[in-house]
Amino acid sequence: MTEVRTPDMIYGELFTAVQTGHVFEDSKTFVDCIARQYPSIILDRYEQQKAGPAFDLKAFVTENFDLPKVPASDFQADRKRPIREHIDLLWDALRRDADDPDQLSSLIPLPKPYIVPGGRFGEIYYWDSYFTMLGLANAGRIEMVENMVENFAFLIDRIGFIPNGNRSYFCSRSQPPFFALMIELLAGLQGNQDVYLQYYPQLKREYEFWMAGADQLSDGEPAFRRVVKSGEAYLNRYWDDSPTPRQESYIEDIELAELCKREPPDLYRDVRAACESGWDFSSRWFADPMDMATIRASQVLPVDLNTLMYKLEMTLVHAADLAGDTAWRELFQHRAEQRKHLLQTCFYDRNQHFFTDLLLDLQPVATLSVAGVFPLFAAIATEPQAKKVAERLRVDFIREGGWVTTPIQSGQQWDDPNGWAPMQWVVYSGLCNYGFDDDALEGAQRWVNNNLHVYGETGKLIEKYNVEDVGLLAGGGEYAVQDGFGWTNGVLLKFLDILEI
Repeated sequence: MTEVRTPDMIYGELFTAVQTGHVFEDSKTFVDCIARQYPSIILDRYEQQKAGPAFDLKAFVTENFDLPKVPASDFQADRKRPIREHIDLLWDALRRDADDPDQLSSLIPLPKPYIVPGGRFGEIYYWDSYFTMLGLANAGRIEMVENMVENFAFLIDRIGFIPNGNRSYFCSRSQPPFFALMIELLAGLQGNQDVYLQYYPQLKREYEFWMAGADQLSDGEPAFRRVVKSGEAYLNRYWDDSPTPRQESYIEDIELAELCKREPPDLYRDVRAACESGWDFSSRWFADPMDMATIRASQVLPVDLNTLMYKLEMTLVHAADLAGDTAWRELFQHRAEQRKHLLQTCFYDRNQHFFTDLLLDLQPVATLSVAGVFPLFAAIATEPQAKKVAERLRVDFIREGGWVTTPIQSGQQWDDPNGWAPMQWVVYSGLCNYGFDDDALEGAQRWVNNNLHVYGETGKLIEKYNVEDVGLLAGGGEYAVQDGFGWTNGVLLKFLDILEI
């Protein structure tokens, strides 16, 4: 694994001063800035000037750093433009060419072009990219799908895993492991099973990252980093190797720690673990659904993560089969069967008739979310379980504008009233896998209508949508609603084709 130096390591006191001094409205701005001089020169200037009576920290930063460019910020929206044309133009607006290495930037350079989400997100994001790729495939941009898979393989080879995004400060955590599904998508597009062989080494390294420390576990110490032992089987949780404030949300984490009575390192670890989930933030991670100070993401065994790990294990079974790698095939098959059994039993709550997250003691989490549809997405729920989940979706999750993320109004962005493109696709696909086509199409149509309504009003496709009150913008979160937007474009294009719009 390549050692990566982060902005706080490089700039020390200056980093802290900028982030705690509210120099920028968004904490992510500074860590994405590009230095105009070597850090040692900037730090020498800072030491010489900081105590001066006329010293202006913001002026100092803008003099010594270039602000990050916002992707698609110069894109001209036109509400009269047909939606498909709009998406087609957005692919080019959100494209980044292969990166030139720049040691003065926090960006980890990638060797191939890629698509970024948009807004404040000017780098590639792991799980976002799978849903973006779905749309790229439908748009016939197969070369871009190939490029993005190659970039993720490059990150696995260089970093040892796929980080949250290609920034130095993201290299202590990953995101939901969709790499196996990307390989599956690419193999289908190319009609070539050799894709599994080509990326077999990276698939194995991805698995090794999530399972690191499994051989150290025992009944007395059942959890280490991202892996948890349950009897003879293994499960996974989200984690982050750094128990410190997030660099891209530094002041937010500091202020949260000041408001609660928890030990700051424990709080920061749970906040970061929730970020690895991609659901930052949601009541599904809180002991008290209305209080973020009770976040306990590192103590939760997420149903979506463990379903994705099952998919990774089964993809590895297939790749090992093709490679004639019998010993590894048997290991992956055994692990997958054990995990599938736990997903069908422990993760299914017979009282709530839904798949749930579990705590480390395998007790179900009370908060339900659409993450509970992942076992249907992976086609590992039993038929009776799928029927109950479909019924529960009709009662508690379908709304005027799509499927809501959770039924809880906590003020967090991954809760009611918000819906998100990736989860619309997961729920749609899960329902279709079990023959609930009418429910699936109804939800997809409502989501598309929501997207088109907002586009008609604003000329934008945005990161998340209010599914309770179509027309009102989604709220919650640590930053303003972002437009662009990679995974929204991808899922919308899939649905437009399915619905023949």
